[in-house]
Amino acid sequence: MNTPLSRRTALQAAGATVLAAGLSGGLTATAARADDSNAAPQLVTYPRPATMPTNTSFKVRVRTAPDGDWQTLDIWRPQLEEINATTGSGKVYNTSMVYFDFRGSVELEVTYLKGGTTKARVRPDALGITPELLGDTLRFTLDEPRDVVVQINDEIFDCLHVITNRVDPNPPSADDPDVIYFGPGDHTVPGNVLTVPSGKTVYLAGGAVLRAQVFFKNVEKAALVGHGMITAGPGGILCEGSKNIRVEDVIIMNPNGYAGTFGMSENVHVKKARSFSSKGNGDGFDVFSSTGIVFDGCFMRNSDDCFAIYCHRWDYYGDTRDITIQNCTLWADVAHPINVGTHGNTDNPETLENLVIRNIDVLDHREPQMNYQGCIALNPGDSNLIKNVLIEDVRIEDFRWGQVIYMKVMYNPKYNTSVGRGIEDVYVKNLSYTGTHANPSLFLGYDADHAIKNVTFENLVINGKVIADSMKKPSWYYTTDAVQWFYNEHVLGLKFLTTAEAEAAAQ
Repeated sequence: MNTPLSRRTALQAAGATVLAAGLSGGLTATAARADDSNAAPQLVTYPRPATMPTNTSFKVRVRTAPDGDWQTLDIWRPQLEEINATTGSGKVYNTSMVYFDFRGSVELEVTYLKGGTTKARVRPDALGITPELLGDTLRFTLDEPRDVVVQINDEIFDCLHVITNRVDPNPPSADDPDVIYFGPGDHTVPGNVLTVPSGKTVYLAGGAVLRAQVFFKNVEKAALVGHGMITAGPGGILCEGSKNIRVEDVIIMNPNGYAGTFGMSENVHVKKARSFSSKGNGDGFDVFSSTGIVFDGCFMRNSDDCFAIYCHRWDYYGDTRDITIQNCTLWADVAHPINVGTHGNTDNPETLENLVIRNIDVLDHREPQMNYQGCIALNPGDSNLIKNVLIEDVRIEDFRWGQVIYMKVMYNPKYNTSVGRGIEDVYVKNLSYTGTHANPSLFLGYDADHAIKNVTFENLVINGKVIADSMKKPSWYYTTDAVQWFYNEHVLGLKFLTTAEAEAAAQ
């Protein structure tokens, strides 16, 4: 594994293995869908229970394109948080969300009821959606289900989140003995925790709201699926000591804790889950000492890390390996979109390896503290070693406060009892950032024995400019000077290549 391409190929193979594992072992509740490209357009909307709060900034209508009947959507009210960098206090904001299912294409009409609209933006920018703006009303089309954010006048919190799914052709029956079924409406369970037995599927129909945490404890072949919502539990999903678990399509709204915790679990596939949070420690999905976890197509807007990948913490012990985060859209109102490595086991050191991060859109990142910056942060502490990481096809839009990428072998006495062992073999391909707010990215080994080794960037693009060791610059400049990044003397084997140079090196 001496060339960049050979390391990249190995990591891609590891990611493919992870994905294959995530789709095996009874996880494939949605088999390959039949081609419905010739089927009639269809639109399915869901009522919001009167017990759930709404927001009044938007009116939203949708129809099958080009000339279906307009349907007015109910507005849901997620809540979001912003930290005051001077006092440390958190301010909670109301925002807006709609969701529906469709087949074919749909046209959306969004009216900003507060008025004064001068511009509108539909994100991620990579989708290339330019809305038609007519006063305070804008229109745009979706040709397939996408999760997007509509921003008016660059408002950060008073915006509209549009969540969409494919129409489910085969929803389970409420009479199925293997299904725990929740139909439209507001539901509670004793103690606000729903414990799922092995072999059972919790199904949340569209319009269903379950006020509980969904708990997988030492179970196999169980699932949480459907186009409904969980909210208000002590956390969203808790998965401990379990394997062959599937989570698909659900919305996790304002939990009292993490949207999902996956500890000492194996072969878990989370597909198109969505998360909104505003409370303290409001992480999205956190992984501890687990193997074969796949997050695919998720939309995350959180008041702490959207994804956090760790080893030991609390009662979870062991290495973490074969983790894939792909096809996701991330917005971190606090902390990192992706954070890796903080927690581990000083007494019995652990390894976090074979991590794949690919096809990601980062919409925002806001973190005043330098130790907690980075749209993607590799931060091993507690004697953790991070190795074999592939980061590929990541598009970072301009964010409020933070760094593009951050790698630090750290000892943070607030959380760690020892320094991390190091970071090794990281390949970053096709990462782009467009904007002006990024602080310098930092690469910091701790000392010669706790270093960062063999990090390669291929086709790093900052504001349209490819950053490479071969680029034109003063002979005494480091490549990182071209983008005002910094690495210290304990970073070894840091390379910046063009795609052509990487391909030539692989010959």
